Amino acid sequence: MKAYLALISAAVIGLSACSQEASKPAEPAAPTASAASEAAPAPAESAPPADAPASEAAPADSAAAPAAGNCAATVESNDNMQFNTKDIQISKACKEFTITLKHTGTQPKSGMGHNIVISKAEDMDGVLKDGASAGAEADYVKAGDARIVGHTKLIGGGEETSVTVDPAKLADGSYKFYCSFPGHGALMKGDVTLVN
Repeated sequence: MKAYLALISAAVIGLSACSQEASKPAEPAAPTASAASEAAPAPAESAPPADAPASEAAPADSAAAPAAGNCAATVESNDNMQFNTKDIQISKACKEFTITLKHTGTQPKSGMGHNIVISKAEDMDGVLKDGASAGAEADYVKAGDARIVGHTKLIGGGEETSVTVDPAKLADGSYKFYCSFPGHGALMKGDVTLVN
């Protein structure tokens, strides 16, 4: 009987040690949602994988928000028809603002090409319709379309392009940025906001 109790005690002690060892990586315990909202956000330790869904991408607005005196922003797109931000903030203090588009996916532009087009919000549907008619050779942008403030060329996975816009052209109204590849504009869009 003593041997039996000793064996059970050894097993319980062994399991306790294993369970404590397994729980060490989890310490400290993850904060609850309310505790997490009260705590200051920790700095990002590494960039998300290129094909990560939007929920795993950099926080919205952080990638495209200008730092003081910074007149440029970078927007990433992927093979899941997503931009990594929903808001491009352009400083009114800039004479020119450059938006760089990076396609972090692997698909070619013929199947999953992306661009950035900027226009007034109310012109978006018409620009998309006319862009689809213009075709891939024209980057899905109608030539000479006066409704467009600026646009990049169409790019595929692993490519990068940019467009420079004049912030003064964005002063009157609500502006959007979007991908004009047919069907992408429904998901790939956001606001262009002028900030001080």
